[in-house]
Amino acid sequence: MTVNTDYDIIIIGTGAGGGTLAHRLAPTGKKILILERGSFLPREKANWNAKEVYQKERYHTDEMWYNLGGKSFRPGVGYWVGGNTKVYGAALLRMREQDFDTVAHHEGVSSAWPLKYRDFESYYTEAEKLYNVHGLQGEDPTEPPMSEGYPHPPVSHEPRMQDMSDGFRQQGLHPFHLPLGIKLDEVNPEFSPCIRCNTCDGFPCLVHAKADADVNAVRPAQQHNNVTLITQAKVVRLHTSASGREVTGVETEIEGQSQLFTSDTVVVSCGAINSALLLLRSASDQHPDGLANRSNQVGRNLMKHLATAILALSTKPNPAVYQKTIAINDFYWGEPDFPYPMGQIQNTGNVLGDMIPAETPAVLAPLVKLVPGFGLEQIASHSTGWWLQSEDLPDPDNRVRVMDDKVCLEYKPNNTKAHDRLVQRWIKVLETNDHSMQPFIIPMGIYPRNSIPLQAVGHQCGTCRLGEDPITSVLDLNCRTHDVDNLYVVDGSFFPSNSGVNPTLTIIANALRVADHLQDRMK
Repeated sequence: MTVNTDYDIIIIGTGAGGGTLAHRLAPTGKKILILERGSFLPREKANWNAKEVYQKERYHTDEMWYNLGGKSFRPGVGYWVGGNTKVYGAALLRMREQDFDTVAHHEGVSSAWPLKYRDFESYYTEAEKLYNVHGLQGEDPTEPPMSEGYPHPPVSHEPRMQDMSDGFRQQGLHPFHLPLGIKLDEVNPEFSPCIRCNTCDGFPCLVHAKADADVNAVRPAQQHNNVTLITQAKVVRLHTSASGREVTGVETEIEGQSQLFTSDTVVVSCGAINSALLLLRSASDQHPDGLANRSNQVGRNLMKHLATAILALSTKPNPAVYQKTIAINDFYWGEPDFPYPMGQIQNTGNVLGDMIPAETPAVLAPLVKLVPGFGLEQIASHSTGWWLQSEDLPDPDNRVRVMDDKVCLEYKPNNTKAHDRLVQRWIKVLETNDHSMQPFIIPMGIYPRNSIPLQAVGHQCGTCRLGEDPITSVLDLNCRTHDVDNLYVVDGSFFPSNSGVNPTLTIIANALRVADHLQDRMK
């Protein structure tokens, strides 16, 4: 094991947390080492091939994890520069102001954050600028206060999507333009990196027009001479001093060799699941239950959202090329006869024929296999996809564990009645809209839908919650571990509760916030 040159700060991971942190700290002149277990995602035709992306899962890891019953599964995570933002849908929403408080749900309570919306507001504004967010302030009835409007105008609805939005509004709902992080210029389309293609949501962007952590954060950070990025460098263990109060070495596997890096400060940003795994695998005499785990909270309170994808089919084709532009929050806080949070509705990206076999509910899978390719394309061209997500509640028994060197996700969904109600409520909305627009292609208005399985962990958070009490939390308010003075965790791990919106913008905003703290500390 060799020792390399010492660094001021080591950042492990390049996703929304680590990549953003590196971007913020790069101009400081401090010696920064970024370690990424993956490589740069290749730009290739397969980036936009639905069969490769959805059926073959080309950009997901081949490693296997295990569920509560011991059954193996292939997780929906990719190890690339930029992390899972390379294939995310680019929906970048602020948490609601009330989400930071204690919220009563039908099946329990989501924990109050020790920080409040006001602590994040300015960082949300900066995050929206850094990640090219398009939106329109004032449309969403649940929208939190904003000190500035969105940095870019909303992504326009194509005619078919505008018709749907108008229909929802006629029902008394408040559809709004989904805030999206894409490099789109609709005023000067000849200069626009984004071409409004039909392969965005869930796909890598071949033209680098999606605002991901690789393109928007890591590559600009690399332009600074004080920043070093090493790819295909898997961190396997963190070593500490004899007292256990300081990380003294970052053990890394590079090309089959073990290398030890040292720095004054270490930031773990591997995603909520892998960050917890790294801490658990770094157990030692000083930290027998895992590094920074005196509280026994590392790996616990895993949250990932309850989500359902719904396919709305009709006899009328849907010619919209870029469909992911509508969102609905009218049921976010519930309804008069169900005064509990239900969640959010968004368009998915376009439905393509080669997606359908991968996204079909298990009960229909045998039938779908009998449908020829042209039949699937016909179904897809007459479809609109909807994504419904609800908050799952923090539960210490929902956890990440390492057992016999296997990754185990012990996760049982909770708050399911609220999500089921959201699904049924939205189907009624679609039925009303469809009756006014065109007849059904499916008898009795059946809407195929699929609950998102355990392996879909794009919205992973929790596992290293922040708090003021070291007995009940892993991180302090600056995302420094209570137990180790120079160790930070900056990804979705820090969430005390999940909210009902996508977590990425909050992860980005928090990374900017922690970066400011680190700058002050390193002066």
